Amino acid sequence: MNNFKKLNEIEPIKMLKGIYRRTLCFNNEIMLCHFNLKKNSEIPIHQHREHQVGYVIRGKMEFFTEDGNFVVEKGNSYIFQSNEKHGAKILEDTELIDIFNPSRPEYK
Repeated sequence: MNNFKKLNEIEPIKMLKGIYRRTLCFNNEIMLCHFNLKKNSEIPIHQHREHQVGYVIRGKMEFFTEDGNFVVEKGNSYIFQSNEKHGAKILEDTELIDIFNPSRPEYK
C-alpha cells in the first residue's frame, strides 16, 4: 500500500557517498522522498524529466544550475523544472523533502 508510510519504517537507500534517500508515498503522477545528506557530500550536475520541488527541514546546501548558484537552508524551498540541469554541494548535514512530478520510476 503506497497511501500511508512511516519514515522510520523505511530503510534508507545510499544513492551516492553521503546521500541517502527514503521514498515515501507515490503514485504514477507524484512522488514524495525524504533525503539525508552529509556535510561535504556532492550531487553531480544532472537532469531528469520530472519536475522537482523541495523543502529544507534542517541544514544548508548550495545548488548549481546553468542560471547560477544559490544556497538553501532550514525553512527554504526550491524548484527545478523538467530537464533543468542542477547539482549540489552539501555545506552542513542536511535533511530535506523532495517531490517529483511525475514519479521517478528508478526511485520506486
